[in-house]
Order: sequence, then C-alpha cells, then structure tokens
Amino acid sequence: MEAFVDEAAGRTSLRRGFALEFATLGWNVIGVVVLALAAIAARSVALAGFGLDSLIEIGASTVVIWELSGTGQARQHRALRLIGYAFAALAVYLLVQSTVVLALGYHPRHSAVGIGWTAVTAGVMFALASGKARTGAALGNPVLQTEGRVTLIDGILATAVLAGLALNAALGWWRADPAAGYALVYYAAREAREIFTGPCKPLHPCP
Repeated sequence: MEAFVDEAAGRTSLRRGFALEFATLGWNVIGVVVLALAAIAARSVALAGFGLDSLIEIGASTVVIWELSGTGQARQHRALRLIGYAFAALAVYLLVQSTVVLALGYHPRHSAVGIGWTAVTAGVMFALASGKARTGAALGNPVLQTEGRVTLIDGILATAVLAGLALNAALGWWRADPAAGYALVYYAAREAREIFTGPCKPLHPCP
C-alpha cells in the first residue's frame, strides 16, 4: 500500500513538473514578442537584453521537458550540462549588455509596457522557481531543481530591469539597470561553475 502511495505521489509530482515547465515555456514565448515590441518602441537595450534572457529560459525549459520525458543517468547528466551552458550564456549576455549600455551612455525612452511586463514577470518567475524547487526535491530530480535556479535568475533579472526602467522614468537614473546586471553576472557564472566543477554535484558525485 505504501509503495502504491509513493508511486501515485511520484506521478503527481511528475505531472506538476511538466505543468511548471510548460507554463514557463508559454510565458517566455509570449514574453519574447512583448519585449521585442517594447524594446523597439523605447529603443531600450535593457528590454532587448531581457528578451534574449527569455530565449535562454525557453531553451532551458525545453531541456527539462525532454529530460522529464525519459529516464537514465546519462540523459540527466546531458540535461544538466545543457542547463550549465544556459547559465554561462546568461552570464556572458549580462556582462556584454551592461558594459555596452554604460560605455555608450545609452538613454532609453520610457516604456510603460516594459515596466508592466517586467513587474508581472518577476512575480510569475519567483512563483514558478519556488514550485520547481519543491517539485524537483519531491522527485529527487536535480535537473528540475537546477533549471528552477535559471527561473529564479529570470525573476531577479526582471526585478533589476524593472528597477532600472522605473528609476529612469522617475529620476532619469539610466545607469541603475546596467549596474544591477553586473551583480547578476556573478550569480549566473557561479551556477554554471557549480554544475561543471562543484564537488558532490550530479555531474561530479561523491564516492
């Protein structure tokens, strides 16, 4: 009886994992379109960059959906490597974006659409990240847990972009957004390093 309950709970958690990833995927597909239009209208490098981040999140979610559809440690390790590459790409994107904005002294226009979308996105991503952390722990699935940290970074980045857009609109502080981007470079690079080289990680299990 206990085994039956555990199996039923596992199936429920797996369905929840798929639902979380499809929700993330759908949200970011819509986000790419919204952010592209807002970035063009406001001539905003920050919004364009956040659209690129949404593309990275789409890739990471696709990887997890693929991993959840199969079994085997080799498949899990391959999925973790792909997510590690997504973290590395995100770190590079943040570094380049922030440096270019500061170097060019680029002042974007105000964007009500951008402010609204990033505000809602921040809340949605934090909720999804929390759900992935819990569901990944219930399944014992490090891939889902790791991709949940990609979603968490997406929420943090949305908050940083929102702060930059709001400060630019209210006070003309255009440097706020690229400055916040630099802080996130460290976090994304650390996550990528931990996936590939950290001790006692799924790619480097302890003996």
